[in-house]
Amino acid sequence: MPRIAILDREKCKPEKCSLECQRFCPGVRVGEETIVLDEEEIPLISEELCTGCGICVHKCPFEAINIINLPEELEGRCIHRYGPNRFALYELPIPRYGKVTGLVGRNGIGKTTALNLLSGEFTPNLGGEEPASGADLNEFFKGSELQAYFSEIGEVNISYKPQRIANLPSVVKGKVGELLTSIDERGKSGELIRELDLEEVKNHKVENLSGGELQRLGIAAAVAKEADLYYFDEPSSHLDIYQRLNAARVIRRLAKGDKAVIIVEHDLAALDYMCDYVHVMYGTPSAYGVVSEPRGVRVGINTFLNGYLKEENIRFRDESIRFETRAPKKAREVGVPLFDFPKLMKRFKGFKLEVQEGKVFAGEIVGIVGPNAIGKTTFVRMLAGDLKPTQGEIEKELEVAYKPQYPKFDGKGTVRNYLKSHLPEFNQDVKVEVLEPLGVDELLEADTTALSGGQRQRVEISRCLGQPADLYLLDEPSAYLDVEQRLSMARALSRIIDDREATAFVVDHDVLTIDYLSNRLLVFHGEPGRKGATRGPLEMREGMNSFLQEVGITFRRDPHTGRPRVNKPGSRMDREQKEQGEYYYTG
Repeated sequence: MPRIAILDREKCKPEKCSLECQRFCPGVRVGEETIVLDEEEIPLISEELCTGCGICVHKCPFEAINIINLPEELEGRCIHRYGPNRFALYELPIPRYGKVTGLVGRNGIGKTTALNLLSGEFTPNLGGEEPASGADLNEFFKGSELQAYFSEIGEVNISYKPQRIANLPSVVKGKVGELLTSIDERGKSGELIRELDLEEVKNHKVENLSGGELQRLGIAAAVAKEADLYYFDEPSSHLDIYQRLNAARVIRRLAKGDKAVIIVEHDLAALDYMCDYVHVMYGTPSAYGVVSEPRGVRVGINTFLNGYLKEENIRFRDESIRFETRAPKKAREVGVPLFDFPKLMKRFKGFKLEVQEGKVFAGEIVGIVGPNAIGKTTFVRMLAGDLKPTQGEIEKELEVAYKPQYPKFDGKGTVRNYLKSHLPEFNQDVKVEVLEPLGVDELLEADTTALSGGQRQRVEISRCLGQPADLYLLDEPSAYLDVEQRLSMARALSRIIDDREATAFVVDHDVLTIDYLSNRLLVFHGEPGRKGATRGPLEMREGMNSFLQEVGITFRRDPHTGRPRVNKPGSRMDREQKEQGEYYYTG
């Protein structure tokens, strides 16, 4: 049975321990070099000598070691490894010309690594210390579709939209329209500006764009290039549902003809809408990842939700993920409202937001939905005290905890120190209620400057939920989180709101997340970038219908998992549901 030993170098603190891993290792005790120290005095575990007893795993005071027994089928199938006792990727997705292929799986199991390998960002080392030669790759992939791919990789043009679009302003300068025109190799810049809703910002400088605008610019820039292969890493982050589907149509159209497209995406509705095939990825985050065989998009997504690969006979999750098809019962308005917000108005240059008065009750979560640039973040910032209304005044004697749209960390240091400095109490209750469900307990010794987008998001959600408060405000908490992390976040928030008899407003663009956690909806409508207004809070059925009718989108339900699937505009299901006035719920 193949076995790998993983040492998390961020967690490992040899200067603060007694090297228990080495002292208690049975192999070391009988004179074998099962665990030695490298030139940096970091333990190095020999996978050939390790017996898999697990003593080092349990003895390590910093929980930095993981010994994993892999399926026999993975023997000799390592595509790339970042070094001894570091992350390993097994198998690769297959680019198919004329098709869109999706990758779905948890964060930290190699999806971005797979794209980097396929795009030529770096060369596979096949588990060794040096990049593999062309002859080695040819022999390794002999008889597979990837054999021809790697033999021609230097001869094909590749366009790559990376995950982190926040870095874009530091790489490119100038105005949006001028930038797209300068890199446009397909004569599509004008068309892309219209389809990706960039008309309003085409004369804006890149450094002044919002996260959603940067994302759409990144997609447009990747599509404008003349390439054979197109790779998109999380293209829907920070986009509203209408923008996501517009982006999906643009990406989908690329595959017509002789182009190959691969997408990494956590929004299952967008993934379903874009793709022909899906590779499910499984493994242990930060330890190893495995790319499964390709499946048709519906079967692939359902397989991921079920947590079981039938053909491979591998279960990678204990429980299946299921979605409710019926609207929840109406929220009970019991007693005196916890918080009344008055009629508010906020003016900016060229934009006006009008908020109708409303009330929220203890123990409920109000989801906030609507297009981008319609005033959702402005409303939340007014509640948080970050913005003063132009008209109206928020009178409240409530403790408020706020998670902003874009997490920012002040200074360097560990996650532990960051949370301790921001939470009045950093105790076992916080660990059990917040850190463990969000997986942040495993990041406590990590440096805040080295966190990925998803890790930063989870740390900031933990900082918000770890505070004792009456009103919790979370702006786009699902961005950069995978499907399982989104559901874990929703469960943790629901428990906290219920136990503390508090209330929460949650802004998000993932319809599944909003549906999963909300008791009622506050719906924003209007003209993005010019004026916004609110309806509600409304009951879930009324709120979803109001919101989706505004954008003209209906969802049907998968018969096996209950997950919502976007109906094609004008299809029979789309027409029937619009006639019935049921845009989301079917029961």
